[in-house]
Amino acid sequence: MQAHIAVLAGDGIGPDVVAEAIRVLEAVEAHYGHQLLFTRALVGGAAIDAVGTPLPEDTLTLCRKADAVLFGAVGGPKWDDPTKPIRPEQGLLGLRKGLGLYANLRPVRVNPLLMGASTIKPKVLSGTDLVVVRELTGGIYFGVRGRGDNNTSAYDTMTYTTHEIERVMRAAFELARMRRKHVTSVDKANVLECSRLWREVATRVARDYPDVQFENLLVDACAMHLIRRPSSFDVIVTENMFGDILTDEASMLAGSMGMLPSASLGEGKRGLYEPIHGSAPDIAGQGIANPLAAILSAALLLRYSLGLEDEAAAVEQAVDQVLEAGYRTADLVTDQTTRVTTREMGEHVAALVTRG
Repeated sequence: MQAHIAVLAGDGIGPDVVAEAIRVLEAVEAHYGHQLLFTRALVGGAAIDAVGTPLPEDTLTLCRKADAVLFGAVGGPKWDDPTKPIRPEQGLLGLRKGLGLYANLRPVRVNPLLMGASTIKPKVLSGTDLVVVRELTGGIYFGVRGRGDNNTSAYDTMTYTTHEIERVMRAAFELARMRRKHVTSVDKANVLECSRLWREVATRVARDYPDVQFENLLVDACAMHLIRRPSSFDVIVTENMFGDILTDEASMLAGSMGMLPSASLGEGKRGLYEPIHGSAPDIAGQGIANPLAAILSAALLLRYSLGLEDEAAAVEQAVDQVLEAGYRTADLVTDQTTRVTTREMGEHVAALVTRG
């Protein structure tokens, strides 16, 4: 297979972890006989410094032509001045909108070897394997906002259309059919009008999937049950802001944000793949960042955009084998494990992929 991958490493530890994801993809390329072309471009704070905008037109054009986008992270204290209208995060939001990526998939699987890394009891975590499907291009993050009354009030507007809700619902139900056939739609229908529309559409779409068990759940109850009984969930689908919050909460089930990948998908096969963690500029370039979330994001890229299921599974298996061998980066190391650098972790995974 020939494929073109746009590489947007971004800021902070983004370049550190993306380099290891590429190392593993190059191992896949060599072992399985594929041809992968990697083209790098600027995004986020690095792009602001270079050209004055977080999403240069050349970057967006490159991503539209590519088969997939491998993304690192954006942001940092350097660009956190709230008085400035341009922020690194606008680059990622613009990419999602510009590429029509409306469904963000965030799998959370608790590896038995890492249960000790979480603050939650192992008996609660046992068997947890869920995916949160977050709507990405609508809701309060993209609504009308502003200040009024001489800067003494502010407003942010949440808006959703039936079409936006229905398409992300169908993405969630189709995913559930490939898993354990259970969808939980999360809203705040007891308070918000947008959530009432969300629940109406979700309930209607569910009728088209009689083979999938379906439930509606209020977001506050979901937040509680994610900690109380996480293994009961299969596919959770929710709107943009709720999804943003719940996925960060769910990441703690796995013990570290450095373990969790994500895929942002649209109508076609092109997707954007990124670790869910932030840019962590305080540890950038020190060789201590965990690259496994970026590597697992590369596995999702192989699966969803390139259709290479065997190769994706091989990467995921290699990650499990490296953990079984006792290798850990700084965020997960214990007295019983071997501490490795960011690069060494990538090299261990790549070597296992190469050996097949």
